[in-house]
Amino acid sequence: MPLYREQGVVLRTHKLGEADRIVTFLTRGRGLLRAVAKGVRRTSSKFGARLEPFMVADLQCFEGRTLDTVTQAETLGAYGPAISADYERYRAGSAMVETAERLAEGDPTPALYTLLVGALRTLAAAKIPAELVRDGYLLRAMSHAGWTPGFGDCVRCGAAGPHTAVAVQLGGVVCADCRPPGSPRLDAGAITLLQALLAGDWDTALAASERERGQAAGITAAYTQWHLERGLRSFSTPRL
Repeated sequence: MPLYREQGVVLRTHKLGEADRIVTFLTRGRGLLRAVAKGVRRTSSKFGARLEPFMVADLQCFEGRTLDTVTQAETLGAYGPAISADYERYRAGSAMVETAERLAEGDPTPALYTLLVGALRTLAAAKIPAELVRDGYLLRAMSHAGWTPGFGDCVRCGAAGPHTAVAVQLGGVVCADCRPPGSPRLDAGAITLLQALLAGDWDTALAASERERGQAAGITAAYTQWHLERGLRSFSTPRL
């Protein structure tokens, strides 16, 4: 069918010509979708604001030979303005959508779409610190992709935890016998925080100290980038 409907999260946009944009979506049923949105950069555009990063939209598209064309967009989740208005939320959201784009290459993954929409909704609500929302999303997204980290028993030999040394290249915590040289040791509370983020236990996550959050964030970033096999631009964005 030349015309079809789909639900999608706007991951990023690129300018095309004087008035158009190429929009990259993570969709529920088609996975990654890159489509042209014509005229959206004009002030008279009826749906340009609905196709900004972090927005969730119900789309009507027309199939093309190389790129499809967005012919209609109705807002399902207006998360873009709230996320973009705060620098920390923007940085967190950028890391989330960049990771989603990397993980979505291949077959459609409805669970990844649902996870991203929920995380953006939580991020926009601003009731939970942005770095916790980001790290919780990243850990669960990696788990959906088949790389579930282990923060209980030793991921190498199975020795019962708790353990505080983490080897991202092995997939999680390791015992003293299995610990590779140079593997960092975390506070016990940071391991508890990583477990809470993976489980979506926000009450436990919110009780963590700043030091524990910092340690968990470092492990989450390293774990994500190790399995993606390349760095995330969003993590290297300088603080304003």
